[in-house]
Amino acid sequence: MADKKSSPKKENPQEETYAIVEASGKQFWLQSNRYYDLDRCHAEVNDVLTIEKVLLVNDGKDLKLGKPYVKDAKVEIKVLEHRRGPKIIVYKMRPKKKTRRKNGHRQELTRVLVQSISIGSKTKKAKETKDPKPTTSKVES
Repeated sequence: MADKKSSPKKENPQEETYAIVEASGKQFWLQSNRYYDLDRCHAEVNDVLTIEKVLLVNDGKDLKLGKPYVKDAKVEIKVLEHRRGPKIIVYKMRPKKKTRRKNGHRQELTRVLVQSISIGSKTKKAKETKDPKPTTSKVES
């Protein structure tokens, strides 16, 4: 029989830093320098918000799991724009009764960019661009 060679493990040159956070009643997997669509936040464009409800943080070397939240962990996000999601059609019909109801819905969303994921003093920041001084506030959900 031929020997089966094990495939070499692929190693990423960059550390995979991510966090699982709770925002607007949902859980999101966030990575630095990526954008995400969250439910509408009451913040202006270019504001920097801080999410402190961090459930899990992986910095590539160490995994921190909260009970329920990781102590001293936070994720800084920047508001890019406010937008609306795709239109969803809701159609209700009762057969043989001539009753029909058609309704549409578009979810209000906020597109955000993850700037940094930090635990205590350790910080993984995305590449920064020069901005005027943005305001900082906490996300309440």
